[in-house]
Amino acid sequence: MKTRCQIALSIALVLLASRAFAAPAVGFRAAKPVWPEGRATEMNLLVGFRAVIPAPSAGEKVVLRVAASTLYRASVNGTFVGHGPARAAHGFYRVDEWDVTAALGRGPAVVSLEVAGYNVNSYYLLDQPSFLLAEVTAGDTVLAATRAGATKSGSRKTGNAERPVPFDAAILDHRVQKVQRYSFQRPFIEVYRLAPGFDRWLREPAAPFRVIEVEEVSPKTLLPRRVPYPDFAVTRPVAHVAEGRVEKRAQVERLWKDRALTNIGPKLKGFPQGELERVVSTEMQHLGSTQPASLNRKWREGDEAALAAGHYRILDLGQNLTGFIGMTVEVAARSELRLAFDEVLTGGDVDFKRLGTVSVVSYSLEPGTYRLETLEPYTLRYLKAINLEGECRLRDVYLRELSHPAVAGARFAASDERLNRLFEAGVSTFRQNTLDVFMDCPSRERAGWLCDSFFTARSAFSLTGLPAVEDAFFENYLRAARFEHLPDGMLPMCYPADHYDGVFIPNWAMWFVVQLEEYVSRGGDREVVEGLRARVLRLLDFLATYENADGLLEKLPSWVFVEWSEANKFVQDVNYPSNMLYAQALDVAGRLYGMPGLSAKAERVRATVRRQSFDGEFFVDNAVRRPDGTLQVTRNRTEVCQYFAFFFGVADTTGDAALWEKLRGRFGPDRKETRAFPEIHPANSFIGNMLRMELLSRAGRSQQILEESIGYLLYMVERTGTLWENVGAEASLNHGFASHIVRTLQRDVLGVHAVDPLRKVITLRFGDAKLAWCEGTVPTPDGPVRLRWWRDGGALDYRVEVPAGYRVEVGGRDPFIGSCSTGAAG
Repeated sequence: MKTRCQIALSIALVLLASRAFAAPAVGFRAAKPVWPEGRATEMNLLVGFRAVIPAPSAGEKVVLRVAASTLYRASVNGTFVGHGPARAAHGFYRVDEWDVTAALGRGPAVVSLEVAGYNVNSYYLLDQPSFLLAEVTAGDTVLAATRAGATKSGSRKTGNAERPVPFDAAILDHRVQKVQRYSFQRPFIEVYRLAPGFDRWLREPAAPFRVIEVEEVSPKTLLPRRVPYPDFAVTRPVAHVAEGRVEKRAQVERLWKDRALTNIGPKLKGFPQGELERVVSTEMQHLGSTQPASLNRKWREGDEAALAAGHYRILDLGQNLTGFIGMTVEVAARSELRLAFDEVLTGGDVDFKRLGTVSVVSYSLEPGTYRLETLEPYTLRYLKAINLEGECRLRDVYLRELSHPAVAGARFAASDERLNRLFEAGVSTFRQNTLDVFMDCPSRERAGWLCDSFFTARSAFSLTGLPAVEDAFFENYLRAARFEHLPDGMLPMCYPADHYDGVFIPNWAMWFVVQLEEYVSRGGDREVVEGLRARVLRLLDFLATYENADGLLEKLPSWVFVEWSEANKFVQDVNYPSNMLYAQALDVAGRLYGMPGLSAKAERVRATVRRQSFDGEFFVDNAVRRPDGTLQVTRNRTEVCQYFAFFFGVADTTGDAALWEKLRGRFGPDRKETRAFPEIHPANSFIGNMLRMELLSRAGRSQQILEESIGYLLYMVERTGTLWENVGAEASLNHGFASHIVRTLQRDVLGVHAVDPLRKVITLRFGDAKLAWCEGTVPTPDGPVRLRWWRDGGALDYRVEVPAGYRVEVGGRDPFIGSCSTGAAG
């Protein structure tokens, strides 16, 4: 049947923003980096800084410029204006610029910053001395600046001299300092002792503020922020879930004590148990909840939650979100308020330790009224407010989101509403895991992990059309002078981070190389890729020291990781999935850096892996070295190993058609029920099921992808609105890599198969998806691609709009789709 297509070329051209890494240096006109004298390396110190500035002239733009270590929250007259900074490599600090004009009001304004100096190693924030570098400018005038020993006279230019108002500083000791870590991967929990008026200094120029001396600390090397500023949308609860009582228990069976509590020392910094003022994780386990009374009523504007002593209330945000927990609390009698939270309910209750975290914020409150908001971002759907003593009332409860700005330029809609829900969940998961780096999860770790980043970077390009966060992600690896505590040549498994225990994942360093090639295809900065040449080649030199006589990697050190499944039990001595990945890393490095010898070596590795690993039916995961020195291939076989073989070119669907047909037809989300090939250990979401979708895409199996995506993911969406780390709910339920579903839907269902911003080509491929219609918008650096297709009497009609200067190439499996010509429209 004849194909009918309509193609219009959009005339709007959106210029690609400059991402040159040789950008002009960012700096400050008058500010100097400061911190309270002698306390720059003190753990968990909260310091307040404030300056009272005059009202600017009408129409004058006022900017607050900030660099800091470790975290800050900025406000004007007590109103939140920003949180940061964006993360950078060791020894570098990114500068934020906040337009605060609208928050100033008509009279003198209080510009304030609360800065937490953590000074501990983590996967999330670097262990570097604390400081604040900040100034407020109006046009060419510096209104306020951090500096040591400054007087407070003047704020405007006098002749050619500027006399900006200095930022005063005070120790904010209402945050309890000696507390436990939130997790092994993140710094400290938040514990507060508050009295009414504790925050007056944020909004009242005349409020008491116990000023202390600050000293100028060492100069800082500054970088542009590069990444988008976060979205701070405020979300309210949608429902009251339950209420009940808590009772203190004298004994706790199997008291949970995380390594972040028990293993404090040189390799994991923090306060030893004996120095802690409170051990909140233990206190919480001594609280038993009575059978909750189900409320199941909507949260309406103006709703409150009254909490007498020993009572709790559970609220539902409606979906899994990340941000700062806030509320107004009216305290009638001194109260001990605990805010526990999690992504799901466990047995109808909130389990603060489900993720191996201390997901609790603690407040001791004297009588009065408080506006509370956490300094750290947390991930939750359910909030459990517990009052241990006294009497208080909660109102205006909210979550101030901390996420990537809305991706309005990306859109997907199909006749099957389930797919639309998957896309929305993918967008939400992406936004919560993509700020300044590609995070694995926004909850337990907030870490910039490799391998996760390979998939999330694809999502970022599909949703934004720009590799902005990926630019910063790779820049961090490029800028670092060295990676302490790791072997020479090895890359950190997540970064920026401090790995004082020396742990690394050699596989993740190989995924770094594989991602680099895709980064180039997305328009990534070639200077960055070239700048990383030495790092990549040193990595390959390091790995080569583990090659055996067959040319395969053997006895790789540290944490060898394939995926979260039985595959991780079969990683020694020779792990074949690791060697399949090694071959790909060699091949990519050969292409990137014009070194054909590396590509030739890759083919030898692939051939050897195939010869040893393929048993005639499936690929085997590993071989072990016998005492006599010979290598024995095991019978350990996993589903993910098969996917590695096809994904990295050790197998192909033509030469290995029998294996591919088994995988395609008899594996998938229902294998647990069908019990097909029970001897082959099943894959998990991270990353086997993801690779399966990629292989089905290569085969053009759109309808199967549609069905299996629903099977693998829809139950996650129904419970949390986000996509998970594992197939079960035992770990993170908001994992960045899983946002890759947005690319899958755009590519394999909508049909925008590829966007090539370098060649300015849009490739359309229409598969066999059994839908009545599908439409969407896919951003590019030069403007949007808009595509709609629909079925009409067996034919597939479509309309596409692409940016000016782009051409369209069309292909596909649908029998009624053929090629068609394109032309520029005036």
